[in-house]
Amino acid sequence: MIGGTHSRKRRPRTNVYVFVALSLISFSTLFFSARSFVTDFSNVGLSMYSGLRESFHGLMSLVSRTVLSVWELAKLKEEYNELAARIVRYEQLERTAADIRQENNRLREQLGFSQILSYRHVAAEIIGIEPDNLFSAFVINRGKKDGVSNNMPVIAYQNGVETLVGKVVQAAQYESMVMPLYDSISYISSRLNDSRIEGIVEGQGSHNAPLLMRFVRRRGRDEEIKIGEAVITSGLGGVYPQGIIIGRVSRVLYQDNDTSIEIELESQTDFSRLEYVFVIDIKSRTSAGEPPPPAAEEVPPGQGPVPQERGEGSLPDG
Repeated sequence: MIGGTHSRKRRPRTNVYVFVALSLISFSTLFFSARSFVTDFSNVGLSMYSGLRESFHGLMSLVSRTVLSVWELAKLKEEYNELAARIVRYEQLERTAADIRQENNRLREQLGFSQILSYRHVAAEIIGIEPDNLFSAFVINRGKKDGVSNNMPVIAYQNGVETLVGKVVQAAQYESMVMPLYDSISYISSRLNDSRIEGIVEGQGSHNAPLLMRFVRRRGRDEEIKIGEAVITSGLGGVYPQGIIIGRVSRVLYQDNDTSIEIELESQTDFSRLEYVFVIDIKSRTSAGEPPPPAAEEVPPGQGPVPQERGEGSLPDG
């Protein structure tokens, strides 16, 4: 009994020791676990802050680069527009210079022809086209004050050749109307340059239509007329001087029961490119190179009317 009682008294003490030991172990484990959690939480917070900072820095860099790119693009566009406008101006200047060179060459060519022309003449520029019911005429910027009068022949110089254009049908004080040779009421005494066959050249109302040489007598040798042969003025009638080229033979028209033949001509004058002409006075032939007569009167600058292209009707007689 006494031994059993002693054994029961020692057992509770052992339990207390075990409880204390387990408590210490649990407390230690809990302490160290809490420190690891705090450490991990601190690392997580630091990682999140670093990520947010990197993201914000990347976003700001992207915005900065975008704004800089947009500014540079706007600046490049402005520089491009400026360079494009400068190129356009240079091209316009180049075209203007080319036009001036061409105009200078044309005027030099006309001047050279003027110096060798053996008739007193007046150089003129075409300033208007005047179609009406009677004929298709054009207007030149020379008139009575320059010595121009009705029925004076008008010639041109194209591609190194002196060609017939027409004649003056109405001269006003400061400008004149010219009837071209292709007009339907234009009649010109002419002859073939090689075969010397004579006829009358008529217009057909348009510079695109061929001229027609009529009243050409048939001969035993019609083969004398050659395609491409030049037709010139004969000088008969006293309106046009002799030897000015009118055109070239393009076709010969034969009629079986007719005593004459007709010849189609291609005009030597290219009216689509005609700008300058010469009005000549066949009654006052001069030596080559002699200048034309002076104007009949001088008009102070700014007081004479400015020649303008007219629509319809005849020219005022000054």
